[in-house]
Formats: sequence, C-alpha cells, structure tokens
Amino acid sequence: MSTPSDAAPATSLTHFDATGQAHMVDVGNKETTRRVAIAKGSIRMLPPTLDLVRSGNAKKGDVLGIARIAAIQGAKKTADLIPLCHPLALTRVAVEFELDTAASSVHCTVQVETVGRTGVEMEALTAVQIGLLTIYDMCKAVDRGMTMTDIGLLEKIGGKSGHWVAEA
Repeated sequence: MSTPSDAAPATSLTHFDATGQAHMVDVGNKETTRRVAIAKGSIRMLPPTLDLVRSGNAKKGDVLGIARIAAIQGAKKTADLIPLCHPLALTRVAVEFELDTAASSVHCTVQVETVGRTGVEMEALTAVQIGLLTIYDMCKAVDRGMTMTDIGLLEKIGGKSGHWVAEA
C-alpha cells in the first residue's frame, strides 16, 4: 500500500503529447485488471436544513434518495462531462451518505468499480460532486449558503500503479 509521499513524482502529464497537444491516453496495451476508487466529500448547511434532509420531508422529496441516484448517474456519465476520460463499463457504484449533526453536514462516500484498462478515480470523484450538487439543488430554496468541501480521492486499487491510499 502506498501513500502520496511514497509515490514517485510524475515526470509529465499523460494527457499531453510531445508537442503539448491534448489527447486521450492510449490504454490499448494496458493490462485488464479490477479497478476500484473511493472518493468522498461533504456539504455544510444550516442545522434546520440538515433537519429537513433527515426528515425526508423536503418540498422536492427524498433528498438523499434522489442524490444517490444522481451520484450513480454522474459516475456513469463521467466520460460525457470530462473531455479526455474514457467511457467505461462500470461494474459497481455504491453511494453512502452520513448525516453529521455536530458539523451540520452531509458526508458522501462513493465506491466505483470496473474491470478494465484504466482507473475509475474520475468516476468516483464525479459521482461525489453530482450527489452533493443534487443535495444543494434540492435544498437551495431554504439554504443558499450551503458549501461543498473536502472533495477528494480516498483510495484506488488496481492497474500498474497498484494500491494507493490518501494520507489521513
């Protein structure tokens, strides 16, 4: 298991060719392996807004249920949103929400999996963002000051670089 400080620094950005032009990375010769990525993020809100989310009685409906479906859809549509991402056949997308009364926040954790030639980090990160944005959209009528924070990759498994875990 490696951490960012253990990893060798990248010598070049893979999405640019020798002349500096953007291109989609050729993954045709890469080994097919099980790929997993776990990402997280949070949305802070006013305590009454969190109470509304918890109750399931928001005017637009079940906030977390709809945000879960949106996050899954976001993972599936990542290649449509991020120009140089490969379209992937995802084998699993799991979305979890945790209500944090002390921080007046909802924490979102997404695990995305595939068997393929490229990782699913972007799909996990996109899913987190779309899930949090959906919470914002559903609650903005009562709390426009919500903020999304601490979005990041927690872990990735598979591929040539192997297993990576974010430092705590």
